[in-house]
Amino acid sequence: MTNITIYHNPKCGTSRNTLALIRNTGVEPRVVHYLETPPTRAELVALIAAMGTPVREVMRSKEASYKELDLDNPKWSDDELIDFMLAHPILINRPIVVTPLGTRLCRPSEAVLDLLPHQQLGAFAKEDGEAVIDAEGRRV
Repeated sequence: MTNITIYHNPKCGTSRNTLALIRNTGVEPRVVHYLETPPTRAELVALIAAMGTPVREVMRSKEASYKELDLDNPKWSDDELIDFMLAHPILINRPIVVTPLGTRLCRPSEAVLDLLPHQQLGAFAKEDGEAVIDAEGRRV
């Protein structure tokens, strides 16, 4: 059983790269496809608290629904913004990774390296070809 969880969107390149970096340690994380299985209010609140990040920074401001719902408006409270994320999970930024070393929104994907308790097992390049890990498992 793994002690790493990734809130993942398989359509997102950053999320795919982050998942691949986790797997490059030899660990198979618990993968939560949060668009299909959104977190509960309590889970989302706990994730945000664990990240120590303002609620707005956990939202995908580039989503059409963000603009349509006028979510950039400062009138919305944190509780209301969380309600919007629960009603529209696409507004939750990704990937969020939880490990024994912490919880973080992993943008860019290599931010996950600071959270992983195990070393990289070999070379890794992002989908776009950018080298991140060399053959000895070290950051490039």
